[in-house]
Amino acid sequence: MTPQQRIRLARRHAGLSQAALGAAVGVQRSAVGHWEAARGKFPSVAHLREIAMITGVQFEWLATGRGSMGLAADTALDSVAAAEAVLVEDPLELRLLVAFRAAPTRSKAPLVEVVEQLAELRTGRPRAAMKATRT
Repeated sequence: MTPQQRIRLARRHAGLSQAALGAAVGVQRSAVGHWEAARGKFPSVAHLREIAMITGVQFEWLATGRGSMGLAADTALDSVAAAEAVLVEDPLELRLLVAFRAAPTRSKAPLVEVVEQLAELRTGRPRAAMKATRT
C-alpha cells in the first residue's frame, strides 16, 4: 500500500472528508487531495503527525506502512500528546482551551492576542510583562 493510499484509508476510517481533514490539520482541501493522489506530494512530518493524531492511526503505519494501522488499547493513552493531556479544572478555562484547539491554525495567534489584551486590561500589566513571566 502506498503512502497516499494509507492517508486516504486513515481519513475514511475516521469518517472525515478531505475538507474536514484539511481543516483539522490547518491546510486547504486541495492539499489533502494532493497527499492522496497517486503521484501526489507527501505531507511534511508535522502534517503527517497531525493526520495520525486526528484519524487515530499509528504514526509509524501512516508514515512507513509498518506495524498495525490502529492504536493498541494499551498504547492509546501513551500516544496522547502532552498538550492534549493537560488537566483543566476550571470549566471556563476548559471552554477556552477547547475553542482554541478547534480554531483554524491561522486564527490561533489573533485569539491569543485578544486574550492577552483582555488580561492586560484586567491586570494592568503590559503584555510584554505577561510574556516574560511565562518564560
